[in-house]
Order: sequence, then C-alpha cells, then structure tokens
Amino acid sequence: MSQGVATTLAGNTPPITEKRKKNLLSDGQGTLAAILISPTMLVILFVVGIPILLSLRESVYLKATAVDPTTGLIPEGESFVGLANFTDIFNNPQTVSGVWGHMDRLVNSFWNVTFFTVVCVGLETILGVAMALIMARAFRGKGFVRAAILIPWAIPTLASARMWGLIFDSNGVMNIIVGQKILWLADNVYSQWAVIVADVWKTAPFIGLLTLAGLQTIPTDVYEAARVDGANAWQQFTRITLPMVKPALVVAVLFRTLDTMRMFDLPWGMIGPGKYSVETISMFAYVENNQLRYGSAAAYSLLLFAYIVIVAFLFVRLLGADVIGDEESRAITAQRKKQKELAKAARGRAPLAKSTISSGEAQA
Repeated sequence: MSQGVATTLAGNTPPITEKRKKNLLSDGQGTLAAILISPTMLVILFVVGIPILLSLRESVYLKATAVDPTTGLIPEGESFVGLANFTDIFNNPQTVSGVWGHMDRLVNSFWNVTFFTVVCVGLETILGVAMALIMARAFRGKGFVRAAILIPWAIPTLASARMWGLIFDSNGVMNIIVGQKILWLADNVYSQWAVIVADVWKTAPFIGLLTLAGLQTIPTDVYEAARVDGANAWQQFTRITLPMVKPALVVAVLFRTLDTMRMFDLPWGMIGPGKYSVETISMFAYVENNQLRYGSAAAYSLLLFAYIVIVAFLFVRLLGADVIGDEESRAITAQRKKQKELAKAARGRAPLAKSTISSGEAQA
C-alpha cells in the first residue's frame, strides 16, 4: 500500500523545475532591450519630451504687451496666468471668413486639418496600394518604375511646394490642362484641392513603400493554391492580399494620418500665410508665435498635440495598428501568460491531491 501512496504522490505532485539563472544575452531579453534602446530614448527625451514640458510651462504664462501707464514702457518678463491662455481661445475668438464660413480662427483651422487628413490619407491609401501592387510585379524595367514612383517622396516638402505653386499659378500648366482661368493659389476652395493634389503626389509613395514590404512577405504558394481553386484576381486581392498586408498597411496609414494632422510646410510654401482656406493649426500657432504671443501659441500647439494623441489612440484601439510589430515579444508574453496559468492551475490541484491520498490511507 505504501507503494501505491508513493505512486499517487508522484502522479499528483507538480514537477519541480530548477530555476535557471537568467543570462543577459539569452533569457534576460528585457534587460538587454533596455540597454540597447536607452540611447534612443534619451534622444527622444531631449528632442520630444523636453519641448513638450516647455510648451506646458509656456502655456500658463503671458508675455506683457501692454504699456505701463506710470513709466510709458512695456514691462519685461512674463506673468503667470494659469489656464487663461486656453480660456481666451473661446472667450475671445478671432472670427475669420473661410471655406467653412464665418467662424473662430481656431475652429476654422481645425476643420481644415480634419478635411486634409481624411481626403489626403484616403487618396494616398488607394494610390499607395496600387503603387505597391505595380512595384511587386516582376517585369522588365521594374527598378526604373520603383525609382520613378519613390522620387516624389524623396523631394523636400518645401521644394515640392514651390514646384506645385508654379504648376497651379494662374498662368501655370494646370490652367492650360483644364482650359480655364482658375485662381488655385487664392483664398478659396480651389486652393484646398491644390494642396491635396500636391500632398497626395508627394506622400502616396510612402504608403506604397510600406505596403510593398508587406506584400513581399506573402508566400507565392498561397496565390497558386487560390488560382487552382478558381479564385479570380479580385478574390485573391480581397481575400488574400488585403488581409495579409493589413498590419503593414494600417501602420502606414497611421503614420500618414499623424503626419498630415501637423501639416505646415506644404500649404505655407505653396499658398502662403494669411489664407484661411488652407490655414492649419500648426500655421496658426506659428503666426501667434511670430507675433510674440508665446502663451497662446503654446496653447494652440498643445491642443493640436491632444487632438493627435486622441486620434492615434482611437486608431490603435479600433483598427488594431501594430506599431511595434515585434512577434518575438508577443510570443514571449504569451508564453509567460501560459506558464502563469499552468502554475495557478497546479496550485489549485494541490489540496485536492492531498485529500485523496489521506482517504486512500484511511481505507488501508
């Protein structure tokens, strides 16, 4: 009977595993990763983190601009005003007239940013996927076609803005093509579409490049099996290409969305300042900064920052954008979660095993 008890104990007792010491170059991947990315995180801290903190500080201060009646001079320095720079946005609006009608200047800039983001990113996604499909095909002169598609993305934004400004001039090529005298660079709805055309031309190759990287990871055997099963080209695209390229495509669209929301140099260099039909929040904040209203400029910048953070959060939550894309980290996390569940289940079975053994001994 003692042999049976020993067998029962051996069968119900969870195996004892010896805890191995983590190696910095093998098991301790978290420590190694922290060491490797620490220089990059320090650069991000100085380039991004410190300016954000300084903007927060500047947004609660106001530079003196009124003349002191006793001295007749403008006092130097700044005074703490709390949230007055934010409340003045709504209490003292700057009414302007643009494409969206008569409204507050900040609200007008907000609608311009939203309109540019939705239209530009939508068109760039369609054209970018089409470019990726073209570049992924094997044909003679493929290298030349890839270079021609990617050249617009490599051109500096301000240079492309000046180039498109000449194209959309009243005597430019665009009016010759359409056969009409349209003032594309004036303050009207045509200037919005001129900016959209220039932005799509320049940055659609970016989405095409990232989508091409995702296309090259799809095995050709999948398409061959689909063709054997009778799937046509459209069915292969919707049921194979799009689902398998979705991770890279979603990340590309996310990056372009965030980049378009802070648009500044393209409308500024192409249309110019003071054109409310194309003025973005970044342009508005820049104008306020040049007029020495640093507190309000910082407030507008922080509002844009909050808008971008909200859009990025919703984008990641709703569309599942895998920004990091580290499959090894996800596998390690899943393995650790599974080990915790097994350990928890083993602890839950341990009391039941002891009671069963004591019952068997009583019967003996």
